[in-house]
Amino acid sequence: MSNLIDGPEMPLGLGMALGQNLQAMNRFANMTPEEQQAVIAHTHSIASKEEMQAYVQSLLQ
Repeated sequence: MSNLIDGPEMPLGLGMALGQNLQAMNRFANMTPEEQQAVIAHTHSIASKEEMQAYVQSLLQ
């Protein structure tokens, strides 16, 4: 898989959660760089795997 973003690296937990949800991965890949950075910034407040999975799923709504 190629790097989906330019700029700061994707947090490991986000990358893993996206890897388990291909629809969310495609949604993330089609976001503007600014939208991607906002998603990444939000992940810094997530404290568990379950929260990350729920957040990634919310990208589809």
